[in-house]
Amino acid sequence: MRYYVMESDDIRRNLATEEYLMDTTDVTEPLLLLYIQKPCIIIGRNQNAYEEIDLNYLREHQIVLTRRVSGGGAVYDDLGNISFSFVTKKGDTTFGDYRGVTTPILKALRSMGAIKAAAGGRNDLYIGDKKFSGNAMYSKKGRTYSHGTLMYDVDLTVLDKVLTVSKEKVASKATRSVPKSVTNVKPYLDQQFQTDTIEEFRDELICHVYQVDSLAEIADKKLELTDEDRRGIQKLVDERYANDDWVYGAAPNFEFNQRTRVADVGIVDVHLSTEKGKISAIQFFGDFFGVKDIEGLENLLVGTVYKYEMIKEALDTVDVWFSVKQRW
Repeated sequence: MRYYVMESDDIRRNLATEEYLMDTTDVTEPLLLLYIQKPCIIIGRNQNAYEEIDLNYLREHQIVLTRRVSGGGAVYDDLGNISFSFVTKKGDTTFGDYRGVTTPILKALRSMGAIKAAAGGRNDLYIGDKKFSGNAMYSKKGRTYSHGTLMYDVDLTVLDKVLTVSKEKVASKATRSVPKSVTNVKPYLDQQFQTDTIEEFRDELICHVYQVDSLAEIADKKLELTDEDRRGIQKLVDERYANDDWVYGAAPNFEFNQRTRVADVGIVDVHLSTEKGKISAIQFFGDFFGVKDIEGLENLLVGTVYKYEMIKEALDTVDVWFSVKQRW
């Protein structure tokens, strides 16, 4: 088995690297990928970002949002998390066999002291009744790709703040995440493996997966990228993982309702629908007053990407009360 440690701490580039290597690398032997990234949310292929995430919190705390090509639920990563992926020839891995593909990680963690780490549910890893790893899988071009998270020292206080399911405001048929009790694996490891940095833990994990004492012993197993590889990866970043059409436009169509009282304006009740991440219909109701017909504002917003920055840009072109604009 070969391995590759991602050069980037940006989830969008890391997911692009995964996809690129899955499409191009030699999988005569399995490939293990490991990566660490700055705070980010990764939603599943069939999920609605608006339904899963507190987008205001995400924007205020500069948390990156992207969408992966596999299914499953939304996950939060920060610099206390390690993500891992296995790429194999189709047929070498049975699709849906999460216990099989995560066995090397589980064995490594147990050898590092987390003796109660075990596979559970459909696609998760647990210590007791608390989840520390979620996994997803897909097949493409004769290869099977499985990836998962490993919560080592993640800031768990952020999870409840940024991952939300707003049933009252958003109605769609997207796949919703199922909240579970979570934990970090760090406290369950032997003291010598409770490292000061996530990079030290990553390197220890690799050594235990390969059952060696140092990375120098498996230097011949490490994959290196070429300049051509990096250009191909950047193309995927631009066209998919950092592209709003993919991140938001791939969301299922949905409806949104919001009713609020704005100081000095009155009640504003917004009903809108989206298609492919853009506003397809919108109506404003309420007891507010205006010098122009509200239909003009509604027509302006139809076709706008349903994203704070895009809506604000559209509203900045018209004379709307400041307090209403702030709400948007």
